[in-house]
Amino acid sequence: MSETRFPTLTQEDMTDEQRAVVESIQSGPRGAGLRGPFNALLRSPVLCDLVQRVGAYVRFGTSLPAPLNELAICMAGRKWGAQYEFYAHRRLGIDAGLNPAILDAVAVGQRPADMSSDETIVYEFVTDLLSTGQVSDAPYGAAIARFGERGVMDMVGAVGYYSLVSMVLNVARVPLPEGETPPLKPL
Repeated sequence: MSETRFPTLTQEDMTDEQRAVVESIQSGPRGAGLRGPFNALLRSPVLCDLVQRVGAYVRFGTSLPAPLNELAICMAGRKWGAQYEFYAHRRLGIDAGLNPAILDAVAVGQRPADMSSDETIVYEFVTDLLSTGQVSDAPYGAAIARFGERGVMDMVGAVGYYSLVSMVLNVARVPLPEGETPPLKPL
């Protein structure tokens, strides 16, 4: 991968508006540092602030259990071929209790074997959403029955938010940490 297209901003490089957004990010649930898409997004401070606030909810306030949310996130990263996104959230998914074999299958574009009923519901819903931009009745009905309306909207929010993040990461060419192998191969 080429070098990032957006060099890291230092405090001295930033406008007051950018510094305020950085403070908001760092005082929230993500903690210190500007990982992932935020260095690039800071080029548009208002957008960055709005995006980071949505992301804080999608990641830390969702009604979906963490392993299921991370499955949806990794599926969005796979869809967009976002190496950094998949790399970061694969680890978070495993830490949350998701079976690594499920994420390994997602990485190579295959349906995972041995999913729980909840994982299957998320997988089928998100697969439909990412492949058609819609969700057919059977996966929708299963998701509504299991997660309710809020859960369905939280799942759509995770896929939509992390699709945006994946695009930002790809356009910015955010590199993986030094020495890490890209987890996604072309399908």
